[in-house]
Amino acid sequence: MPIFARLASFFPSQRVRRWLAVLLIGVAGAAGGLLVGGHVQTPIGPANVSMSLGLSWGGGTVVEIPPLGSLELRSHHGPLRLEAQVVQLRSADSQRFIKDPKAVDHLADDIGGQVQHGVLMLCLRGIIFALIFAGLLSVLVFRAWRPAASAVGCAVLALAVCAAVAFLSFKPASVAEPRYTGLIANAPQVVGDARTVVRRFAAYRDMLAKLVGNLSQLYATTSNLPIYAPNPETLRVLHVSDIHLNPLAWDVIKSVSTQFAVDVIIDSGDLTDHGTSAEEPFANSIKSLKIPYVFVRGNHDSPAIQAAVTRQPNAVVLDNRVATVAGLRIYGAGDPRFTPDKTTRDDNVGATEMLATGRQLATALTDRPDLAVLHDPAEGKAFDGLTPLVLAGHTHERSTSLLPLGTRLFTQGSTGSAGLRGLEGENPTPVELSLLYFSRIDHRLQAWDDITLGGLGEQSVRMERHLEPAPDRPVPATVTPVTATPSTEPAG
Repeated sequence: MPIFARLASFFPSQRVRRWLAVLLIGVAGAAGGLLVGGHVQTPIGPANVSMSLGLSWGGGTVVEIPPLGSLELRSHHGPLRLEAQVVQLRSADSQRFIKDPKAVDHLADDIGGQVQHGVLMLCLRGIIFALIFAGLLSVLVFRAWRPAASAVGCAVLALAVCAAVAFLSFKPASVAEPRYTGLIANAPQVVGDARTVVRRFAAYRDMLAKLVGNLSQLYATTSNLPIYAPNPETLRVLHVSDIHLNPLAWDVIKSVSTQFAVDVIIDSGDLTDHGTSAEEPFANSIKSLKIPYVFVRGNHDSPAIQAAVTRQPNAVVLDNRVATVAGLRIYGAGDPRFTPDKTTRDDNVGATEMLATGRQLATALTDRPDLAVLHDPAEGKAFDGLTPLVLAGHTHERSTSLLPLGTRLFTQGSTGSAGLRGLEGENPTPVELSLLYFSRIDHRLQAWDDITLGGLGEQSVRMERHLEPAPDRPVPATVTPVTATPSTEPAG
């Protein structure tokens, strides 16, 4: 039975079938018109930007920055996606941003109008082409003006629905939470500093101006990239976990910590695979990082591995104690298990027991830390209400959630691509690590960047920024504060 006959059987009325055909032709013509005519080139700041409309269920905005990479913004929901590409940088204007760092502040006065004008022209051109294509297609199919007019009306209705969805779901703050894909060396300059964006650019046009300024500076000095100047109010912590004896991880960690001027590295365990004496020299690479390296033992790390980490001059090993590193009070405890032959993929065995162990540690805690580090997230849940943030690993899957009493539980993926076991699946386990931004004043988490590389460790990287929605949320402490533990600041 032909497929059209089958479809016709669901709609026995000829009138209904005809209206459905008119609707489909109108929508198809509108979509074709948008794809053909929905593009303009407009000046934005010091750059000429090509804007176009595309079809996507997820919607959003994609900014292509060849050859540096691309930015994806969750600006609105589908089915229309705004695509922008930097096609030319005006040299004279871009040099202003290099010579005058305050020029980006003046750009904020104009950027909103420029973007608004470009989007308006894009929409007008797209609507005109959509209606023309819908009318022409319906005339070719029906060869009559009445169904053609009806098809154009359907196209108008479809465009109105798409515009309403985009308008009602529009999120200006999405500019402060971009997803970057490109070379890892360019990530700090393109995305910028989280706390700077949060504190200095609260409005949409200001955040957009900062983003354009970053791109302009980077473009204008491609052969000699500007030094990334960290905001003095921001404390940067790099969270890694489950390296599993993969030497590639040290190159990634060193690259990220250098590019982003990281202050502290926190490793939530499973540095090795079997915890043997032959694996102890693997820890010697820690000292080459030359910044404080906080470590807690994982279930694949033996006491000998922990001792090998302790011997590194810049290492701070936490095993049921609190230490102050770079101003942060950090509590950490090693995993009570040692199961070197046990894989961690899809492993939920012992979650109840680990939660019970965590409660014993939490009960004995007599001081409120700024954050806690445990290897198993099940154990970390026991610290809900005792600290604003808990860092964990073990599962090889990155996730974050707010616990009932206000503590954020942050579980890191595998920075070592899960070692050799990461190659067992059809797709290699990705290399994952995260950059956490803390306030130096109150030591609360302000934002974080999730960094992901492919399982084979290629140079391209995806970085997705997240803002802490309530950095000053109350976290009720259930312990009695005591005198602070002496500072433990390692050499290097």
